[in-house]
Amino acid sequence: MLAGGVGSRFWPLSTARRPKQLLPLAGSRPLVVDALDRVEGLAPPEKVRVLAGRELVPPLQEVTGLGDESFWVEPRSKGTGPALAWAAWRIAQADPEAVQVSLHADAVIEPAEAFRDALEAGIRLARRDRLLVVVAATPDRPETGFGYVAPGSPLDAPAPHRAWKVRSFVEKPDAATAARYVDQGYRWNTGIFIWPVRTFLEEATARAPELSPALALLQDAESGRGDAESGRSDAPAEEDRARAFFQRAESVAVDVAVLERSPRVAALEATFRWDDLGSWESLARTRPADAMGNVSQGHVRLGESANNIAVADSGRVVLLGVDDLLVVRTDEVTLVMPRTKTPRLKQYLAEIETE
Repeated sequence: MLAGGVGSRFWPLSTARRPKQLLPLAGSRPLVVDALDRVEGLAPPEKVRVLAGRELVPPLQEVTGLGDESFWVEPRSKGTGPALAWAAWRIAQADPEAVQVSLHADAVIEPAEAFRDALEAGIRLARRDRLLVVVAATPDRPETGFGYVAPGSPLDAPAPHRAWKVRSFVEKPDAATAARYVDQGYRWNTGIFIWPVRTFLEEATARAPELSPALALLQDAESGRGDAESGRSDAPAEEDRARAFFQRAESVAVDVAVLERSPRVAALEATFRWDDLGSWESLARTRPADAMGNVSQGHVRLGESANNIAVADSGRVVLLGVDDLLVVRTDEVTLVMPRTKTPRLKQYLAEIETE
């Protein structure tokens, strides 16, 4: 499970010290706790791993109760490409025939039973046909903040699920293009991936120059470990191998590095509701609104106000006679901005940090 990142689009509630996966944005519990509960029973606990930076391990342990052995620490953040390639390599050392399931800790998914059923179907499809499987959700609206998958020829998927070869991936289109994609039957790329580790490593080595030299370092290190056991060289520690890998690998998304380039990619249709908690607007989609369209969390009072998102992480927030605002109060910062401007929040934050 990927649990790194800051989630700057949820600033000021989400920060480097307390990123969004530690926050109760979808319900009453931290997102990462919900995500782990959803996969309970799908794999034994000893085979569940959380990928995150070292500074996030203690707070993640505090909310999840997981021990050190459940965390694989990324020495530096370089995107999903290096993180998942490194994880695939580590899994392959224990079981070359294993199937890896990659999940994010910041999605809204329900019901959990349908989610687990879909993952089991994806595992069977990936293992049977040696495919890289992306779970693809049917859009209920044009969405400019998501990636899309263009389904190709149908595949024989475990009933009652449907699957296709992937014709192409498209990243975050403009509004008109997104509407056209919905009409043409494109699916959302959920970022939920399933693949045999051997197949993924073959494709990453053959098609991803951003990753293949770093993967070669791991293979060399593994050979060195074998020599060391014969008394011929020193074996690098696991942390040293990880550090060398992440230093050599380029920052890249796994979609770009591998999936968009591989002919061995399939899309499995999601049979569950999925939404990405990527911005404050997604909170408005996942929490109930009052009669005036306001979505609130914490101690919030509203009067003659409509279509606001108001969050009081500390103290109280009172909105009177205002519409279409985002208001977030924390111990350190109070943010007020028009909801129409929230897509630019990450850009504004970068400018503030530079100043």
